[in-house]
Amino acid sequence: MPKTFIFLIIGLFFGTGAGFIIAAGSGAQLTGHDHNDPAAHGSTTGDHGADHSNAAHNKLTEAASPAPVLTMTLHPDGEQSRNLQINVSNFRFNPEAVNGENAPGEGHAHIYLNGIKLARTYSPWFHIAGLTKGEHEVRVTLNANNHSQLAIKGQPVEVVQKLVIE
Repeated sequence: MPKTFIFLIIGLFFGTGAGFIIAAGSGAQLTGHDHNDPAAHGSTTGDHGADHSNAAHNKLTEAASPAPVLTMTLHPDGEQSRNLQINVSNFRFNPEAVNGENAPGEGHAHIYLNGIKLARTYSPWFHIAGLTKGEHEVRVTLNANNHSQLAIKGQPVEVVQKLVIE
């Protein structure tokens, strides 16, 4: 029994080494990613199950009257995080209708940090953590059930705010 275990360890050691040598010889490279970058974790879309291409997000859907109003407030929550409060009127968050038919005055919001989509949200509060020192841009858009961005007279319903982390 002890010899079997020793041969197993030797085989794993040399097999792993041989694998690395073969990979290096074929030009393969080991790469990592920035754990603070949401895009490195596949959250540039932040969604699953429907058409979430940039084309879908960039499509505009004219909002019904009365037009939705959108503002945001960033509340401190530690040195490197903020609680985002999304303030809306003439609009209702409706998670049950996502990916369904568009309905006037309802949908969800998309949240972007420095141009990268963090998530979609169905409520007025969202926690943004892991902010690095420096200036950031937070953007919130109101979106219809099909993920297209709501617009008023062709102008997207969105709000942008600069944020500085010291």
